Amino acid sequence: MFRSNNITARLFERQIHTPAPGTTVHRARRFYENIVPGSTIYDVECPDHSFRKFTEDGKYLISFSRNHQDLIVYRPTWLSFSCKQEDCETQDLPVKAKKFESFFTQLYSVPLATASELICKDFFLYVETNQFGLFATSTAQIYDAPATGGAIQGVPSIEKITFHLLRLEDGAILDARVFCNDYINLAHSMGVFLFEDLLAIVSLRYQHIHILQIRDSGSLVDVRAIGEFCHEDDELFINSSAQTISNIDKSQSQHMPMNHAMNAPNLEPPAQENPFLSGIKQRLLSFIVRGIRNEETDETMRIQSLKKKFYFHFQDYVDLIIWKVQFLDRHHLLIKFGSVDGAVSRNADNHPAFFAVYNMESTEIIAFYQMSSDELYMLFEQFCDHFHVPSKNTPYMNFISSHSNNIHALEQLRSSKNKATSFSLFVKKVMASLPFNCQSQSPSPYFDQSLFRFDEKLISAADRHRQSTDHPIKFILRRPPHTLKFKIKPGPEAGITDCRTKRISSFLFHPVLPLALSVQQTLFLQPAFVNIHFRR
Repeated sequence: MFRSNNITARLFERQIHTPAPGTTVHRARRFYENIVPGSTIYDVECPDHSFRKFTEDGKYLISFSRNHQDLIVYRPTWLSFSCKQEDCETQDLPVKAKKFESFFTQLYSVPLATASELICKDFFLYVETNQFGLFATSTAQIYDAPATGGAIQGVPSIEKITFHLLRLEDGAILDARVFCNDYINLAHSMGVFLFEDLLAIVSLRYQHIHILQIRDSGSLVDVRAIGEFCHEDDELFINSSAQTISNIDKSQSQHMPMNHAMNAPNLEPPAQENPFLSGIKQRLLSFIVRGIRNEETDETMRIQSLKKKFYFHFQDYVDLIIWKVQFLDRHHLLIKFGSVDGAVSRNADNHPAFFAVYNMESTEIIAFYQMSSDELYMLFEQFCDHFHVPSKNTPYMNFISSHSNNIHALEQLRSSKNKATSFSLFVKKVMASLPFNCQSQSPSPYFDQSLFRFDEKLISAADRHRQSTDHPIKFILRRPPHTLKFKIKPGPEAGITDCRTKRISSFLFHPVLPLALSVQQTLFLQPAFVNIHFRR
C-alpha cells in the first residue's frame, strides 16, 4: 500500500513535501477534495471485535477481542476486484468484495490480559519512530480502599495495572511495567502522555508523576518521579534530617530528671505521618507566595494581600491534587490541579481547577493560572497547537485543524465566545479541555476545516463516542461552489427501527487513504453495526 510505485503514496509525498510556490501546506491537500470515501458497505461481515483506531501512520488497525483479553492487529489493504462490464462504476460490488477481509488483513492476535485482568479498550498510544504500541490491562477498581502508605483519601485503588510495550510489526511483547494498589486514569489515555520517547504516567492515588523513557531496544527505563520529591537527592536529604532530629530527641530524653523519667508511662511513641508537604506542593506554594509578594511594593499592602490571597486560601491550596499532566516539550510539563472530588468525578468540568507549568530540570513552577484566567485563554487561543505537541516525524499530524492554524475554526471559537452570556464561564468551559488527551485527534484530511465543512456535534477529529443519528453526516466542500462531496451514515442502511434503544457511534478514519469505519453499537453487549466507507 505504501510502496514507492503506489499512485496514492506518490501523490501524497508530492503534495505534502513539495507544495506549490506561494501556497500553504494545508492548501497542498486539496487533491483530497476529489478523492473522498463516497461509497459505503453497510453492516459488513467482520469479526466481533472492539475496533480502537488506526495508527498515526496508517499502517495498522488496532482492535481488541470482545472479552478484553486479546489484541488483534490488522494491516489496511485496498479493495481489488475484476469487472467484466463496460461501466464498472454503476455495477454492484461482488459478494466477496463486501467482506471485512477485502480491506484488512489480520497480522496476528496476542493475548495481553490474564484471567483477573482486562484490556483497557480506550487506551492505546503509538510510538511511530519504532512502530511500538503501548497498551494497558488492569483489574477491577476498589472504590472504598483505605488510604494507606501515603495514599490520597477518597481515590479508588486498582490492585494491578500493567502497561505492555509491543512491537506492532510482529506482536512481540518487549517490556512491561506494573503498578500495584494504585489508580491511573486509563480512560482515553487521560492519565498517560507520550512525547517523542518520553512517557508521563500520573498516579492519582499516590500523587506521583512517573517519567519513563522508551528506548529503541524496546525497554521502559525510569527517568524520574515527581511528586513527593523533585530532586533525585531530596529523599536522602529529608531522611538524614529526620535521623538528626531523632538523635536530638533521644539525647534530650537521656538528660531528663530521674524522677520524671520514672513517672512517665512506658509507651511506645505513636507512628507519625510525614509532617512535610510533598516536594511539588512546596514548589507550588512558594511560587504563589512570591507572586503575591511581588504584586505589591508597600510592605503593609503586601501583608494584607498575603492574608487575603494566600493565608485565607492556604488549606485549599494544600488540598489540591494532581489531576492530569501533559508535556509541553522535553523539559516542561503542564500540570492540572484540583480537588479530590473532581479527580474521581465523571464530569470534572464543574469543579474548580488550576494549571501550573513545571520545569523538570530546575524543579521549579514557572507559571500558575486559575481555570478562568484571561491570560491563559489568550495563550490558548493564539498558540493552541503548542498544547497538542504534534509528532515531528509525521508531517500530516500538523494538519489537525485548530483555531491557531485555521481561520474557520477561529471564527467558530469567536462566535461561541460572542454568544456566551458570561465570558468567565466561557473561558472555564474552554479551559476544561486542557491538558489535551494524548493522540486524541485524527489527522485525516477529511477533518481539515480548510477543505470540508461538517456538523461537529455529530462528527469531528476528536476521538470519542457520539450519540448516533439516523441522518447521514454531510461533508460539504468549503470552497465555492460548496457542493456536497460525500456522506457518512453509521448503522444499518434502512435506519434504526427501535427508536427507544440508545445507540452510540464511533468513527475511525485512515490518516491518509479515503477509507473510514463507522461503528454503531448499543449500550448492551449486542454485535455492532460496522460500515466501511471508501472510494471506488
